Amino acid sequence: MSNASVQQLTFDLGHRTAQGRDDFLIAPSNADAVAWIDRWPDWPAPALVLHGPAACGKSHLAAVWADQTDAVAIAPSDLAKIPADELFARGPHLVIDGVDPWIGDRASETTLFHLYNMAREQGHTILLTFRTAPSRLDFIVADLASRLRAAPAVAIHAPDETLLGAVLVKMFADRQLQVGQDVMTYLLPRMERSFAAARDLVTRADALALAQKRAISVPLVRDVLTQIQDEF
Repeated sequence: MSNASVQQLTFDLGHRTAQGRDDFLIAPSNADAVAWIDRWPDWPAPALVLHGPAACGKSHLAAVWADQTDAVAIAPSDLAKIPADELFARGPHLVIDGVDPWIGDRASETTLFHLYNMAREQGHTILLTFRTAPSRLDFIVADLASRLRAAPAVAIHAPDETLLGAVLVKMFADRQLQVGQDVMTYLLPRMERSFAAARDLVTRADALALAQKRAISVPLVRDVLTQIQDEF
């Protein structure tokens, strides 16, 4: 794993203290998403959709954008209970993180449709994050579907080995745990290649090391991988 092959910008991968760019790991899997964030305010639509798997960095990248634009975060659940004009009045730039569960709820979709239209009319912007691209979701409000499917949507993809290794090192370090190159060499070809799996593995390794008063070593992470496999 080469540290020189990734630039440091923060992932929302747990046990992370910073929300700024200086700690975020840029790699081919997320470079397009970062480029769209940097392109603001030159977006071709009032909304940008970031989508990707759990723990891939969507929330943190949204927080980076919110910091640079003074955007206001809106809880997705607010779409179902607060009128669009009240949400719109909170600020010219809005972040709604984790919209997927509310697609299929008519009240939420209607509010989001009105927010989109108001943003377009007033020159405001909205950053939305989804696990699934809008093109693959079933909407109730057809006009909302057409707008979000036409808006720019950029994926954060599964990590390559270099990025996954860098993320693992960071996640262990965030827990004040040191790992050797031998541990990384053992783990990377054997673990599921996803950020969610990395987070789960580090959490389990931390707990096992603490319970058994062991260092993070190849035998310990082998025990963790065996534990994970035995659950499936």
